[in-house]
Amino acid sequence: MARPASPIRRSPNAPAGRAASRLQQATAPEAPGERLQKALATAGLGSRREMEEWIAEGRVQVNGETATIGMKVGPRDIVKVSGRRVYLRFEDTRRTRILIYHKSEGEIVTRDDPKGRATVFDALPKLRGAKWISVGRLDYNTDGLMIFTTSGELANQLMHPRFEVEREYAVRVLGELTEDMIAQLLAGVELEDGPAQLQSCYAAGGEGANRWYRVVIKEGRKREVRRLFEHFGLTVSRLTRIRFGPIALPPQLRRGQKMELDDDLVARVMEWAGMAPGPRRQRRGVPDKHTRKPRIR
Repeated sequence: MARPASPIRRSPNAPAGRAASRLQQATAPEAPGERLQKALATAGLGSRREMEEWIAEGRVQVNGETATIGMKVGPRDIVKVSGRRVYLRFEDTRRTRILIYHKSEGEIVTRDDPKGRATVFDALPKLRGAKWISVGRLDYNTDGLMIFTTSGELANQLMHPRFEVEREYAVRVLGELTEDMIAQLLAGVELEDGPAQLQSCYAAGGEGANRWYRVVIKEGRKREVRRLFEHFGLTVSRLTRIRFGPIALPPQLRRGQKMELDDDLVARVMEWAGMAPGPRRQRRGVPDKHTRKPRIR
C-alpha cells in the first residue's frame, strides 16, 4: 500500500537545503493524537470499555498526570498503567493478529482460575508487547470456535451488542422442536433477563431421541442458546459454536488445535468490521496439524 503524501508541503519561496530541513523540523505539526482508551485497547491490554474503567479508576497516568477519558496521546507521551509503563502502538507500527482456537468442553475462558482448571489461554502462544484478547466467551460445557486478537478495537467491533454480530451454533437436543416452537423462537420468547430470539433455526438431522439443529443468534448472553431450548423443556446435550461473524470453524481444526490467520485473512476480517487494515507481514497461518484455511465471509 502506497504511503500517503506528507501533509507538510513546501511553498515556492521556501529556503532550500539544510536550512529548509531545519525549518520543516521546527515548524512541522505533531502527528494527530489518538484517544487514550483506544490506544490502550489497540495495544492489547483489554477492550475499550475495560480501558475506560481503568482510566475512571485513576489507574492510568500520562506524563506523570492522572489520565482522563477522551484525552489524546501520541508516540512521545509516557503512559503508565498501575505504575508500570506501557508502550503503545500507533498507526505506523501496529500489526493486528488474529488466532482461532477450537475450544474443548471442560476448558474455561479466563486467564487465571483459582481452582486450577484448564483455560483457553494456556494453549495460546506467548506474545511480547501485546496480549491475546478473547472475542466473546464459551461456557464450560460448550466447545467450538474461539477467536483471539491483539486489537482491542477489533474485539470491540465483533463483541459489542450494538453491532449485532452473528454467532452460529450446532445444537444437539434431547427431544424435538415443533414448527410452533421454532416460530416462537424466531419471534422471541421471554427469559429471566429479558426477551431473546433466534435469527434462524433449521433441523440438521439426528437419530433416536437426539436431534441436531443449526441456530444463529446476535447476542452473547450467558447460556443464551441453552436457555432458549430449556424454555420449551428441551435439554441441550451438545453445543458447538461453528461461526462467529465472518469467521467459520475449519472442519479439520480439531479440538485443542489453534491457527493464526495470515495477513490477507486478517485484512478481510478488518474490512468486514469496517476497519482499515494495519501493517502487514507475510506470514502464513500454520495450525498444529495440516488444515485448510478458515472460511471468511
